[in-house]
Amino acid sequence: MKLDNVIAERTHKKIYRDGDLCAKVFDESFPKSDILNEALNQARVEETGLNIPKIEEVTKIDGKWAIISDYIEGKTLSKLMKENPEKIDEYMNLFVDVQLKILGKKCPLLKRLKDKMQDKISQADLDATTRYELHTRLASMKTHNKVCHGDFCPSNVIITPDGTPYVIDWSHATQGNGAADAARTYLTFVLDGEPELAEKYLKLYCFKSDTARQYINNWMPIVAASQSVKGKPEERDLLLSWASVCDYQ
Repeated sequence: MKLDNVIAERTHKKIYRDGDLCAKVFDESFPKSDILNEALNQARVEETGLNIPKIEEVTKIDGKWAIISDYIEGKTLSKLMKENPEKIDEYMNLFVDVQLKILGKKCPLLKRLKDKMQDKISQADLDATTRYELHTRLASMKTHNKVCHGDFCPSNVIITPDGTPYVIDWSHATQGNGAADAARTYLTFVLDGEPELAEKYLKLYCFKSDTARQYINNWMPIVAASQSVKGKPEERDLLLSWASVCDYQ
């Protein structure tokens, strides 16, 4: 596979396109277990029938691990929102509908969201009292088995020329409570400097899913603590401040 057409760059990884294929190539510092887990997550979610790129191969290219999958032609929902601000309501409706379709699926072999978040809270840079409060709150939340993307944001939704939405980047996928996934999406909008979009999103999500805003608010400190462990350094202080609030406002 040729690696001369870079289409995206992320921390510790580059994404290349070669014809109908896409290669996500990880640098040497990226744990092999995380790479293989991402590929396994994606392969398992494929079996739900959702529109996602299909895994074609997990291999090494020039000594670096790579996940080869189908290339999806189109534009991200994030790009469409910026290009067509007058259509923001239409795009946000589509965005929430896609998320609810994902949450309507089950994938029993995915890691459980609660288990993952318990581990992350234990690793968070928080005092023991706050960690205890978060562990207790998480244990009290309802246990569901919905497919949760774990990083559902407009840049991870590609709209093909015929209007079909595809969802990419399944490295954080788990099975669990959809409200936690909604809280994660809300925090992503805020961290990206788009608080108005965050509010628009959450109001629409609550309406379409018939979920109380207060219920999702209860997940905010838990999700913030979890995200702070491997989040961007420039976002960590803000995430930890949210995680330290016992009653999220």
